[in-house]
Amino acid sequence: MTLSSHVKRWLTGLTALPFLIFWLGWGSPIMFALVIALVCLLSLREYFQMALGRNDRDIYPPLAISGYFSGLAIIWAAYSNSAALILAVIAINFLLCGFFLLPRYKTDPAIVDAVAMQVQGMVYIPVLIAALIRIRNTDAGIPWIFFLLAIVFAGDIGAYYAGTYLGRHKLCPSVSPKKTIEGSIGGLCANLLIGGIIKAVFFPLLPWAACGVMFLLIGAAGQIGDLYESALKRSVQIKDSGTLLPGHGGMLDRIDALLFAAPVALIFKEYILY
Repeated sequence: MTLSSHVKRWLTGLTALPFLIFWLGWGSPIMFALVIALVCLLSLREYFQMALGRNDRDIYPPLAISGYFSGLAIIWAAYSNSAALILAVIAINFLLCGFFLLPRYKTDPAIVDAVAMQVQGMVYIPVLIAALIRIRNTDAGIPWIFFLLAIVFAGDIGAYYAGTYLGRHKLCPSVSPKKTIEGSIGGLCANLLIGGIIKAVFFPLLPWAACGVMFLLIGAAGQIGDLYESALKRSVQIKDSGTLLPGHGGMLDRIDALLFAAPVALIFKEYILY
């Protein structure tokens, strides 16, 4: 990566920082949910372009439209703390996809794969990102969101620079040729370092052993999320999911690790640490 690319990458992150602090620190729960809904829609748009694009041919508009409405409904269900409603939305979306599939299958058997990708997208983006809303709406939710974001971002930065300057052994070359084992270890070390500092300063009563496991699992989940999106992009032969964020690619490129890490943080916060 060139110096200008490094500068663009850091400028994008620093420009978004004041908004992030205001959104989390002073925004209301409904404002948080609305921004998450917007991020969800932008990410779904990029995902559908990858999963349903079919080389600029028919992208199955009914599947995408059902996905957008279902994604928003899942976000609303998470804000309303209704797990049952989330399940109902997923089921109804699946039924709608099946209704669309049957009359088209005779002339277009590929519709089965498209439906599978659409249903996967509902779990991949709205359901996983809804964990952020659940964390935000629990006790001490705001500091925990900052906690999670700091750990994930630290891991991303640590993995990038450790891989760039120390990387020798490929981690998963069939999915992401540039990622290395050294970068992965560097990311996990950054997860532990930043997580430990924040825990010591802001959450001194939490048990160290459980927190250490949480930091590593959040970091590992984030790396899996990054690789998972890389596999999606490689399957359709694109480099970035979009161009929304200079130096970072699309929205999905920016939140891929967070999608997998957020449910891990929610589980630890709600069922293990407290």
